[in-house]
Amino acid sequence: MSSETPGAGTTRSANHYVADVEETPIASIDAVDLDEKPSNLWIDAWRDLRHRPMFWISSILILFIVFVAIFPTVFTQVDPRACDLAFSNAGPAAGHPLGYTKQGCDIYSRIVHGASTSLSVGIIVILLTTIAGVVFGALAGFFGGFVDTVLSRAGDIFFSIPYILAAVVIMSVFSENRNILVIALAIGAFAWPSTARVLRSEVLRVKNADFVMAAQATGLSRMGILFKHVLPNSIAPVIVVTTLSLGAAITAEATLSFLGVGLPGQTMSWGNDISQAQRDLRTDPQVLIYPSIALTTTVLSFILLGESLRDALDPKARALR
Repeated sequence: MSSETPGAGTTRSANHYVADVEETPIASIDAVDLDEKPSNLWIDAWRDLRHRPMFWISSILILFIVFVAIFPTVFTQVDPRACDLAFSNAGPAAGHPLGYTKQGCDIYSRIVHGASTSLSVGIIVILLTTIAGVVFGALAGFFGGFVDTVLSRAGDIFFSIPYILAAVVIMSVFSENRNILVIALAIGAFAWPSTARVLRSEVLRVKNADFVMAAQATGLSRMGILFKHVLPNSIAPVIVVTTLSLGAAITAEATLSFLGVGLPGQTMSWGNDISQAQRDLRTDPQVLIYPSIALTTTVLSFILLGESLRDALDPKARALR
């Protein structure tokens, strides 16, 4: 650098030094790492879930319970309806590891065959609540205005009625036609507003995203934008709610059967077994304890799975860990 004494007719000049290209790796800064693994919400969620023991424990338990419900004869060859009063409330015996009920039925066989009933009710309820909740929540959140007002108020009416109480009334009215489908309809008809509310709030957030505006600029119809862009990016919370609600639906079926307004007494379900065993709790508690353990384990598995999914699908929760 060189300079001259300032004064009349004098100028000051400075030499500017620029680092060599080799010393400034601009290319490496702007380059795209092609070896970097792709990432999105679902990939990040899976990377988080596969390191969570609770996810694997709950998933294995659920898969095992589903397998038992589909193939009960793999686990027992005893007819759950073959009862003999000579074995009333008898203890464990060869081929009957959990003993007998008051009617002389095999407890283990009834638990194994009752899994299909409880899971069937839960799955039908979830299908009903998910379909109704997604339709009402997506339309209300995306279109807003009058559509949102009507659908939200309809949801508020159903939400204000406890679905257990509503199911008791419905099952009492249809007491002569109590079966798996009727009890599932009675529960699901009043359990969908929570799913609709969750999806509506998520759609309200997603519909203002930049990619939705870009889709509008391309001339895509509003229904096309809803189903192709908004709904796929809003469904993650619904998956979490559905998983948690499945356990609640199984509990609701057991509660109705316990109250005597659920499935008929001859139907094999954990709720019926618990209801019939309550009178012998003091003298023969095993008759009530074993189906209660099966019910608790199933419901807890779905709750733990839902909690794991909720944490994995929430980027903020992942960032705090």
